[in-house]
Amino acid sequence: MNRFFNTAGPIRRDDHYYIEPLERMKLEEILRLIDQKKYFVLHAPRQTGKTSYLLALMDYLNNRGDYKVLYTNIESAQAARNNVKEGIRAILGTIADDANSRLNDDYLEKNWESAFKRGAFSALSYLLSAWCKQSEKPIVLFIDEVDALIGDTLISLLRQLRSGYEKRPRLFPQSIILCGVRDVRDYRIHSETEKTVVTGGSAFNVKATSLRLGNFSPLEIEKLYLMHTRQTGQKFNIDVFPLVWDLTEGQPWLVNALAYETCFEIKEGRNRETEITVELIEQAKENLILRRETHLDQLSDKLKEERVRSVISPILACESEAKNIPTDDVEYVIDLGLIKKEKQIRIANRIYKEIIPRELTYSTQLTIRQESAWYVTEEGRLDMDKLLTAFQDFFRKNFEHWEEGFHYKEAGPQLLLQAFLQRVINGGGKVDREYGLGRQRTDVFIQWPYSSGKQETVIELKLMYGSHDGIIEKGLEQLWGYMDKCGTKEGYLLVFNRSRELTWEEKIFKQEREYKGISIPIYGM
Repeated sequence: MNRFFNTAGPIRRDDHYYIEPLERMKLEEILRLIDQKKYFVLHAPRQTGKTSYLLALMDYLNNRGDYKVLYTNIESAQAARNNVKEGIRAILGTIADDANSRLNDDYLEKNWESAFKRGAFSALSYLLSAWCKQSEKPIVLFIDEVDALIGDTLISLLRQLRSGYEKRPRLFPQSIILCGVRDVRDYRIHSETEKTVVTGGSAFNVKATSLRLGNFSPLEIEKLYLMHTRQTGQKFNIDVFPLVWDLTEGQPWLVNALAYETCFEIKEGRNRETEITVELIEQAKENLILRRETHLDQLSDKLKEERVRSVISPILACESEAKNIPTDDVEYVIDLGLIKKEKQIRIANRIYKEIIPRELTYSTQLTIRQESAWYVTEEGRLDMDKLLTAFQDFFRKNFEHWEEGFHYKEAGPQLLLQAFLQRVINGGGKVDREYGLGRQRTDVFIQWPYSSGKQETVIELKLMYGSHDGIIEKGLEQLWGYMDKCGTKEGYLLVFNRSRELTWEEKIFKQEREYKGISIPIYGM
């Protein structure tokens, strides 16, 4: 049996390494809700394992024998958009097909078209009621990809499920689980017929609770990877496991994708005699980002939404706090998996932290005519003074024009710097970023290999607020702290002044200050 790490679709036990789906949530809690005839929501970001969980739960409950349980995915009805008639027709056909193929129950197959003749706004409710009435066991229904639907089709689905609630379990499903990326409370559904926005909470107010499927734990990451070791004999260096946790924080697709890229795509990793090292994992991470894998591309696409921009932009800009961000928008971006909410909101993991600024400046990177060879000394080190002086000139000539068409204006200086550095460093070194609400600065850590070692450089970016000397003093203190953390004595402070009242001649400067015995170059722009 030749298993591999799964990066697409539900788990297939014969094909994939996997964490047992039913161990990822408290099964007794789910069973209690079903036994109590509750309707509830299971949600999590894409490619987290929701479908695998529901399929495993369906099999478990059907084998136990108390209920007749059906999983169905209604994403195909998305194409109907606001056309309720075509949307409900697609949903009825899908549920009927799934009941026939998964349960060997052809009742819905035989009756859904006649039920549809009763009208799209009641057909689903009528069909489910008739199905439950003739069933020997109470029916439990898992409906996946609910939030793929839009507009009046989604409103009709939710209202028809709500309308049968009081008839359960004899004449309607005993329990229904709605599954998707978002909690139903976050649905903002624009109704063409009612000319208003209907919230999911009002259209489906029988929801008892919402459950969220979480990420892998560090122990589960190690357990998953060691399945590969047991099958092939290929070992993982002990330092790999904390690195994978640091990069992914357990996001299941990222965990699997890193391992698949390392063990099945990278030539060196395909040799089962080769130990998987942190260097191979880092190479795999970079490969995934540069290829803009589907999962990462889908997340990047969300950055175009205004609700997402309102949350992500202040994080990238390192603002002191999130001002006037609607709570609903924060919850929405959490549901997408892009951020986490702890003491303050932050980007969900290190890989997303790299992807987001790269994606926002992707076209800019392509148009920047800079190559690392221009900034490399005879010894092979980066000439950071030459590089940052060139960036001063680039920023002065390009920022105002670039900012005009840019959606994330608040974070413009930070993103343009990172785009410039990424273009220069690409293929030769590595750029790590530290940013987030409350930091009031962006830290960039560059690692650049050369003939006799590795050059490690910290750049700190500060926006000019308050007095010039005060900002520089604070910047030097923060820069030194990050240099100390990274174990390097090479650091540079960049100060951006966004005042429209000053000329570029007044903004552009270069000076040096000594801080704790280290000479720190400072570049203004």
